[in-house]
Amino acid sequence: MIIVAGHLRVDPAGREAYLDTCREVVALARVAPGCLDFSLTADLLDADRINIFERWATVAELADFRGSGTDGDQGAAILDADVREFYYDREVQL
Repeated sequence: MIIVAGHLRVDPAGREAYLDTCREVVALARVAPGCLDFSLTADLLDADRINIFERWATVAELADFRGSGTDGDQGAAILDADVREFYYDREVQL
C-alpha cells in the first residue's frame, strides 16, 4: 500500500476556488483502479493550506492515475508544497 500525504500552500483568497477546481480530480481518483482513499481538504487553522491524503493499493495504479500531474492553472496557484509517499507492506487495522 502507498500513502501520499502532505499539504499545499496557496493564496488564502483563492483556496476555495482552488479546491473547487479539484472536485473532478477527487471524483476520478475515488473510482480509479487501486484507489483506496483520496482527499483534498481545507486546513482548519491555516487559511493558505490544503491537506492531501491518498491511499493506493499499488505503485503502478498510483502512477497510472497520476499521469502528468496538475494542470497549468492548478500548478501556478501552488505557492509551496510538502507532499510525500510512504510505502507499507502490511496493514494493521485499529
